[in-house]
Amino acid sequence: MTLPYTRVHVVINPTAGQDEPILNVLNDVFHPAGVDWDTSLTHKSGDATRLAAEAAASGVDLVAAYGGDGTQMEVANGLLGTGVPQAILPGGTGNAMAHDLGISLNLREAAELIVTSPKRRAIDLAKMGDQVFMLRAYAGLSSDKAASREEKDKYGQLAYVQAGLKFIREVPPAHFKATVDGEIIEGDALICFILNAGSIGGVMGIEIPKVGNVNVSDGFLDLYAVTKGVQPFRAISKHIFHHDGSDAGVYHWSGKEITLEVDPVQDVWIDGEPGGKTPFTVSAMPLALEIVVPA
Repeated sequence: MTLPYTRVHVVINPTAGQDEPILNVLNDVFHPAGVDWDTSLTHKSGDATRLAAEAAASGVDLVAAYGGDGTQMEVANGLLGTGVPQAILPGGTGNAMAHDLGISLNLREAAELIVTSPKRRAIDLAKMGDQVFMLRAYAGLSSDKAASREEKDKYGQLAYVQAGLKFIREVPPAHFKATVDGEIIEGDALICFILNAGSIGGVMGIEIPKVGNVNVSDGFLDLYAVTKGVQPFRAISKHIFHHDGSDAGVYHWSGKEITLEVDPVQDVWIDGEPGGKTPFTVSAMPLALEIVVPA
């Protein structure tokens, strides 16, 4: 069997969720296969982007990222435009992109893809200002309602459940105005998501089904608005995705550029990390990065 990648660099986030012997596992997989590999460690936000870009410039065949979705996002930023593909070694709490692409959450199995699978999938990325992201941007959740780093470290996936329940109980609707490829939609909602990928990962060990028909390789972004009741959005009937009686509504649009404004101004989150304040505009970047996936 021909080795798909002979020179591999692994960017490791040492604070990522799983307590496992990362280097031992990687060596057990890479050494017998004859992979020339090395590693670098992140210490703060932005390190993974810099380290991935440096590795790509050094001539490696592949950059792998061990960590959660935030680490995967940073490495993707560093590889953008280099032509070097990325491998995902899931080590976070939700691991949504791994779920979306069918990559095992087991470190050894994910690493084995690097030495056995020649298959790569070209995925879309999304851009907000200078920030490129893989999964989602959303508004409607303030920083005090989000799961903190400390809560995620302590409770793991349960932290997202606790934050979600707190959000549903306490957050009042806000007025959202979205412009989707020039079409203006507005109304009251609890939260609005702009999705590039459909998976939101796993909660308490259970994989959550992908949202709607979101496709990470279709060149489009998907806007979902979650409301109290099914009537708030103007001229919305053809866009309705799901509702449960009169208690909730989830509405959907897709487009290549989406602008979101909120009254009052809301915090913005990008792949689960703070991303400034509304308003913001997100543009699709079709097939911008290749990821190693199961053959």
